[in-house]
Amino acid sequence: MLGFVSLLMDVSSEMIHALLPVYLVTVLGTSTITVGFIEGTAEATASITKIFSGALSDWLGRRKLLAAIGYGLAACTKPMFPLAPSASWLVAARFIDRVGKGIRGAPRDALVADIAPAELRGASFGLRQSLDTVGAFLGPLLAIVLMWWTSDDFRAVFWVAVLPAFLSFALIVFAVREPEHRQDGREVTNPLALAAIRQLGQAYWRVVIVGIVFTLARFSEAFLILRAQNVGLHTMWVPAVLVLMNIVYSMSAYPAGVLSDRFNRKGLLPVGLFFLAAADLALALMPNLVGVALGVILWGLHMGFTQGLFATLVADTAPPALRGTAYGYFNLFTGLAMLAASILAGALWDAFGPAATFLVGLGFALLSLVGLLAIGGPTGKPGISS
Repeated sequence: MLGFVSLLMDVSSEMIHALLPVYLVTVLGTSTITVGFIEGTAEATASITKIFSGALSDWLGRRKLLAAIGYGLAACTKPMFPLAPSASWLVAARFIDRVGKGIRGAPRDALVADIAPAELRGASFGLRQSLDTVGAFLGPLLAIVLMWWTSDDFRAVFWVAVLPAFLSFALIVFAVREPEHRQDGREVTNPLALAAIRQLGQAYWRVVIVGIVFTLARFSEAFLILRAQNVGLHTMWVPAVLVLMNIVYSMSAYPAGVLSDRFNRKGLLPVGLFFLAAADLALALMPNLVGVALGVILWGLHMGFTQGLFATLVADTAPPALRGTAYGYFNLFTGLAMLAASILAGALWDAFGPAATFLVGLGFALLSLVGLLAIGGPTGKPGISS
């Protein structure tokens, strides 16, 4: 049920996000660095909000309530996108939408961790991530059809995106049941206190450091869309970039999760980093549709082999009573890294062009591999903290 909640909200969000960078640049005339700033700020906003919602879910012991509030807020902001008369309104809409994502993200992930058996934790997060990503490619696919049907009417597509968002909210309210909140003997008084931070443990903070290093090596998928437009893809077909990426992402996330249950999870992280480096190389050195398609496929494989895995690693290493807080901190620091990476990518694009942007991304990916080897493994055996 949580997977289908994510699927419907992603259909709505990606219908909008697949078109928003092009809409901002071609219709409203904003610069590429502005797109990077908007995308980075949006994701950082979600990440900062997650620390408070995650800690609150630990303190209250009620994760579904906060997740439902987050999905409801995101649904209510969707009509702002077709109604926005200027870029500033779109920034506000994107900001509020990401606040909703921030409110729901950590409690939802902690709820998955509460439900899933330890020996199937990787598969459980992989399944939810796969369903989430199915929505992420259905959304752009619908956007393509609607852009064709409406003769490139951006606002009409944005209006259609409102419906699945409210269906998602209804599903979590009426179809998702929360299990009894499980404790592990630790009393949770203030999850943001220094004592609680120390209880998260060294293994957990190693996961956070690795996550930051990974995030610095990638930036918003908005730049994949802009690269496709840069090499000549027609506006109507631009959402196909996210369709392709998310098909690959959804097909690889669940198998990657299953593999992580059977083998040491650390061993899969360099695989994801290799896919990211290869994607940057293709996007930088092959300025044509074939190169973009190859880069997008590799980018999707990188997402499939890292995103669900990191969620599983957090569940492995964090105490059950502090899982909401743990997801909050992880998303806070990786979100700030995403903000820095996206702003840098936008500045490089404006100053030196798209090839330079992806070549610098390649450099960060290689540095991340060195950093990963230097930091060491976040966990030992799957499902066991170390």
